[in-house]
Amino acid sequence: MALKLTVIGTGYLGATHAAAMAELGFEVLGLDVVPEKVAMLSAGKVPMYEPGLEELLARHVAGIEGSSGRLRFTTSWEEVAEFGDVHFVCVNTPQKHGEYACDMSYVDSAFDLLAPHLTRPTLVVGKSTVPVGSAARLAARLAGLAPAGEQAELAWNPEFLREGFAVQDTLHPDRLVVGVASERAEKLLREVYATPVAEGTPFVVADYPTAELVKAAANAFLATKISFINAMAEVSEAAGGDVAKLAEAIGHDERIGHKFLRAGIGFGGGCLPKDIRAFMARAGELGADQALTFLREVDSINMRRRGHMVELAREACGPAGFLGRRIGVLGAAFKPDSDDVRDSPALNVAGQIHLQGGQVTVYDPKAMDNARKLFPTLGYAPTALDAVRGAEVVLHLTEWREFRELDPAELGEVTARRHVIDGRNALDAELWRKAGWTYRAMGRPNA
Repeated sequence: MALKLTVIGTGYLGATHAAAMAELGFEVLGLDVVPEKVAMLSAGKVPMYEPGLEELLARHVAGIEGSSGRLRFTTSWEEVAEFGDVHFVCVNTPQKHGEYACDMSYVDSAFDLLAPHLTRPTLVVGKSTVPVGSAARLAARLAGLAPAGEQAELAWNPEFLREGFAVQDTLHPDRLVVGVASERAEKLLREVYATPVAEGTPFVVADYPTAELVKAAANAFLATKISFINAMAEVSEAAGGDVAKLAEAIGHDERIGHKFLRAGIGFGGGCLPKDIRAFMARAGELGADQALTFLREVDSINMRRRGHMVELAREACGPAGFLGRRIGVLGAAFKPDSDDVRDSPALNVAGQIHLQGGQVTVYDPKAMDNARKLFPTLGYAPTALDAVRGAEVVLHLTEWREFRELDPAELGEVTARRHVIDGRNALDAELWRKAGWTYRAMGRPNA
């Protein structure tokens, strides 16, 4: 008999996972505690921008013409428990207010609400990013609260989704990691992921703490690589070097590689910043805080980049600074192909300039609504051309393809002054300079 799957929490991770599991051929029931979100997903709509996700939903949500009907959504814990053989927990784990530590309240609540309804053998699979040690605690909690007792098992299966590529990363992951405590749990997860495993995706079986640490370690490494090249940008500026050429040269070393070596205003989003801080906090609780002290500097370098971009923009405005100056900002999302503005370096820079008296106008292809909610006092424009109209300085802060393809001559016709600062080292410097622009980028010579 085919397995039936449930997905608890239908945010960015959960909605993608639910749709992908339906694409793999499973009957799936998604649960969320927000009725409006359930209604939206049931209509085949998503509350965030993620390329390909809405089309994937439409192929499988029950009630949509031409769909497979394999995917439904509910607010009922009883219905989920009755339906599912394997339950994926995909709820959020934000950073605690005023602390580095991870807020586990949503995960704990999901287990507390699900477990009392589990009356038969079942597998609950955690996908949320949690501090190491959480799975062992939750496994005991699950067995203690579920009528099925120890037959309600736990596995941990961390996600490695990249926003903008989430559908691809779920259907064709570069690796699958499962933390299990029994052969039965491993067997069930091999059945769930049979298709990608057959395609060649590595399937790594580990214990609970190792599976939890894999996610934390991966994010810590990526954050370190980004901050490393940004540290090199600081040194390059001081020495008169070119960090883009430096990155190109070291990237040819196959031990280093080219990915994540583009200097700029640093990383943001809902994962990397809070995950490395939670990792540091948990290491401290375990008495291993010295092992991760380097992550404090990784975090510090990253935050320093935002301030440096503000300084570059202030220098471009002249001795009077920002007061009364018009600044055009290209980008609001923390990365391209996303409408996510959580801890966005672009919006942070725009907000700082606004607070210092600048008249800031922002444009982003997808993140305008979310940006307005977070920073309602900033100016917003419907197009890139409108955002830079009358601007004395233009800041490129999110690496959208649309911005790389802009015609600098056309933009120069509407700006007050042709001065651009490339916060992502992604624009064609020669092209912009030929169009009469003063081009400045982080970690690179002025000309």
